[in-house]
Amino acid sequence: QVHLVESGGGLVQAGGSLRLSCVASGSIFSIATMSWHRQAPGKQRELVARILSGGSTYYVDSVKGRFTISRDNAKNTVYLQMNSLKPEDTAVYYCYHFSSETGRGSWGQGTQVTVSS
Repeated sequence: QVHLVESGGGLVQAGGSLRLSCVASGSIFSIATMSWHRQAPGKQRELVARILSGGSTYYVDSVKGRFTISRDNAKNTVYLQMNSLKPEDTAVYYCYHFSSETGRGSWGQGTQVTVSS
């Protein structure tokens, strides 16, 4: 069973930066598709960024040029570097792991990001 632990959330002023980390255990991390999602109060959870096993990345338009997703397979960790943060980035951020080996997905517990204006 895959277990994900996120960290790095917090309170930051607009224009600031945060780096989220998600450590995975219980899987062959190097072949997993990893992604970050977020859910703001009263809104649906949305995909923010995705990184494939080969390193290809995808970003939702609202974060392009500000956020960077990366992975360190040696550490079973995926990161989300968030720069130029805006109040509208305030949300709970979730790490998601998809295993092509099992066809199953797993969620982390979430980490709160709050951006003050």
